[in-house]
Amino acid sequence: METILLSACLSGVPCRYDGRAKESAFATEAAEGKRAVPFCPETAGGLATPRRPAEIMGGDGDDVLDGRARVVDDQGTDVTEEFVEGAHRALAVARRTGCTGAVLTARSPSCGCGEIYDGSFDGVLRPGDGVTAALLRRHGMDVRAAH
Repeated sequence: METILLSACLSGVPCRYDGRAKESAFATEAAEGKRAVPFCPETAGGLATPRRPAEIMGGDGDDVLDGRARVVDDQGTDVTEEFVEGAHRALAVARRTGCTGAVLTARSPSCGCGEIYDGSFDGVLRPGDGVTAALLRRHGMDVRAAH
């Protein structure tokens, strides 16, 4: 049976920044017939639930991993270290459990796949991946966003 990493909030765990879960029909469908390993990189990186909303400033998840961009919350607190730590913990769990892919929360600064918020906190989207999605892709995982 194929094993996938699944954003914990998509499996019903109330771990999003706002303290809620984000269940998704796409995630349920994508995980059907597979072993899903729920994981929240933001809480694994040391952030509390609930927490201030955060966005990537100056790039995307690849830029954060390469030190060219930062993750900052809406009050200006730099949370880059927590996001990077959470991404590395997600990769470690994925490797340890044999995950071949991941279904992650859309638009998140951690889990966003293909589009993320632009860092303005105005709801504007830009192309790019979140920090965890970027790291998993770098290691050959098939990563998809659940809307």
